[in-house]
Amino acid sequence: MKLLAIDTATEACSVALYQDGRLITREQEFERDHAEHILPMVDEVLREANLDLRHLDALAVGRGPGGFTGVRLAVSVVQGLAFGAGLPVVPVSDLRAVAQRALDLEPQVARVLACNDARMQEVYWAHFERGPDSLAQSAGPERVSPPGEVSLPPAWHSLGAALCAAGRGLRAQPQIRERLPPQAVVLDHLLPRAAEIARLAIPEAKAGRGVPAEEAMPVYLRDNVARPKASG
Repeated sequence: MKLLAIDTATEACSVALYQDGRLITREQEFERDHAEHILPMVDEVLREANLDLRHLDALAVGRGPGGFTGVRLAVSVVQGLAFGAGLPVVPVSDLRAVAQRALDLEPQVARVLACNDARMQEVYWAHFERGPDSLAQSAGPERVSPPGEVSLPPAWHSLGAALCAAGRGLRAQPQIRERLPPQAVVLDHLLPRAAEIARLAIPEAKAGRGVPAEEAMPVYLRDNVARPKASG
């Protein structure tokens, strides 16, 4: 299996190439201008692996939620590459990618609250659990909300150190920590990366669950970014 993953949904701009068990990555944080860096990163990992697009089996993309421009960029780049090479695409949640980083870093963790900064005094958040092969599995819907609306399933409050809250949303809105059990692991430095997106996409690609390029759609969650607030 040879799969290329791309993510630009947050400050992190990253590319990962999975080649038969080997992972080649490029990643760096930028405040803006991801578009200037993402294709050179793609070229670098392909060159290091001595591959070109026609040798790949699939592409994967961080489909959001995240910044509007960043999510749109990643999806449009992957769509263009997929159209040109005739490859299927596996869209992967950026919240799930954060949860996967947490599970990989903390072997004792069984449940993850993933929380990314959504700006505008809001966060993107969702619940995940450790599934087969230690892959993050969704345990509820993805949401965008003010930090005061972030919550845990009641049964999770007794998990102690088997619970982790992860993502830069916890750093941007530290009051969320007040809703966590005292022993919960907090990883507030994590951003989604193409490395975890590739890992999560590989089983889907092997099972033939990729989609045609035109069906790889971004997920923003927030639909009112450009909508003016009603007066009154």
